[in-house]
Amino acid sequence: MKQYVVTISRQFGSLGRIVAQRMSRELGVHFYDRDIVEETASRMGLPVSVISSTEEHSQSLYFRQQYPLGMGIASMRDEIFLIQKNIIRDLAQKESCIIVGRCADSILMDMENHLNVYIYAPFETRLRRCTEVLKMDEKTARKRIREVDRSRELYHRRYCPEYVDVSTNKDIMLDSGRFGVEGTADILVRLVNEMFGE
Repeated sequence: MKQYVVTISRQFGSLGRIVAQRMSRELGVHFYDRDIVEETASRMGLPVSVISSTEEHSQSLYFRQQYPLGMGIASMRDEIFLIQKNIIRDLAQKESCIIVGRCADSILMDMENHLNVYIYAPFETRLRRCTEVLKMDEKTARKRIREVDRSRELYHRRYCPEYVDVSTNKDIMLDSGRFGVEGTADILVRLVNEMFGE
């Protein structure tokens, strides 16, 4: 098998992270998501909670306290992105892997063996998953879906100059509402084996 990387972008509530976990098990490769946040926090000497709340959201409580007039937030978010960009490149060069989010599709555009995936689902399916799987109340879930989707779009617009919409840089887009988590993962595993198997 050739060395490769799969990048997974997703809508909130589409369960893209769980798809990545299943693919990781079936392909026998690592998947990286929270690990990138932890490594970023380590390199910056900050708590993981600060990196998590700041990387896609500029309204982090920590930075509102540190910069009450809003100064410094953008540059801190830029620094977080640059560190994560280096981590993502290091991971992709080291081994075959799956990387969730953080503009990895754009960061690794020049990598020869990559598969860029976007996972989505109808709003009502995502709402049901948020209430049933993530145990949110319906009002919170509706708000969270809209907020996270919007902040991810803004994040891509800021850090991916080529970004037009969610289809930018994607090789395949799958509806996890139609295929389910297992079916979506199985389709992608077969595709990886066909593309990068020898």
